[in-house]
Amino acid sequence: MEEVVIVEAVRSALGKRNGGFAAMHSIDLLGAVQAELFARSGVDPAIVGQVIGGCVGQVGMQTSNVTRNAWLTAGLPLEVAATTVDAQCGSSQQATNLAYALVAAGVVDVAVGCGVENMSAVPMGATSPRDPFVGKPVNKNYWKNYEYTSQFEGSERIATAWGITRADTDAFGKRSQDLAAQAWAEDRFGGQIVAIDAPDMGEDGKPATTTHRVDRDEGLRDTTLEALAGLRTNQPNGVHTAGTSSQITDGAGAVLLMTREKAEQIGATVLATIVDTCLVGSDPELMLTGPITATRKLLADNAMAMSDIDIVEINEAFASVVLAWEKELRPDMATVNPNGGAIALGHPLGGTGAILLSKAIHELHRADKETALVTMCCGGGLGTGTLLRRG
Repeated sequence: MEEVVIVEAVRSALGKRNGGFAAMHSIDLLGAVQAELFARSGVDPAIVGQVIGGCVGQVGMQTSNVTRNAWLTAGLPLEVAATTVDAQCGSSQQATNLAYALVAAGVVDVAVGCGVENMSAVPMGATSPRDPFVGKPVNKNYWKNYEYTSQFEGSERIATAWGITRADTDAFGKRSQDLAAQAWAEDRFGGQIVAIDAPDMGEDGKPATTTHRVDRDEGLRDTTLEALAGLRTNQPNGVHTAGTSSQITDGAGAVLLMTREKAEQIGATVLATIVDTCLVGSDPELMLTGPITATRKLLADNAMAMSDIDIVEINEAFASVVLAWEKELRPDMATVNPNGGAIALGHPLGGTGAILLSKAIHELHRADKETALVTMCCGGGLGTGTLLRRG
């Protein structure tokens, strides 16, 4: 099996709902980060074997293979093929893991993993329209096996099962905001973000001809525990609020992978090595416990302990997801989401996996660390995992 390395990883800034990217087409947003991989690395995009992208809301501007459309819109070589996958919130991490598998298996020498979501333009639920009615995601035969729960219900069931309180989730929400604010104050994200000129929103609700630059994450909010305690919960008698849940966000990320032999041949700088990847199934009724299983699998398969991991990027879909994972894995929390997570920065669904990978890779170099783990929970009961080593 080929050794697979990452030679570049970038992300957009994360735009808040109806914020900086609200009027931007998804193919322009994804195309901008795809193109930046080659501008920064100096690699010829024509040598890419395949591009695998993730997207959840594959409707409207994000349908018809958004990954391929973005690549062509960016003026990248038409001979390079692209595929779009849906693994719910883990879509672009799974896309990158599939790109890794193609390279490791020798199918291609070079690949791109990426993902995008413009949730301002394509809201959650858009893929199941009421008119025309085209059926529901599951039917009574599914219900014979599992209750069909929402992510909100799953997060609350996790909180109950692991004894996580409202005070716990509020404290975690504040932690995310505090760490993200510190990261921006210390310019920790500077090397990973692609500054993008996005169209203004016209008075008619359509993109204008004028633009503005988006180069800073827009979800950060000054907050206090007292303010968080005053927010209403997402579910009756629940513990999560808007301050302890991931934000509706627009954004994209991309990762350039190749064999180590190819990187040496073309003189590309190696940022990280992919040690291992996984996609696991988990209880679809709890839905969001996948990171526990994914982490355990990666550690066991590679004869490692949690103490061997220097940096963890685990998606903060809801505070209870991370807090339950913490109770099971017992990590040093100083290593976990050291620059804040989705509660503060946002979670653009299909784009988040590649964004977390970019964050982890750049943090390994900034903090002079060796190993990183990226893991996410996904709708329907899945967990993604990627184990990285610097250089």
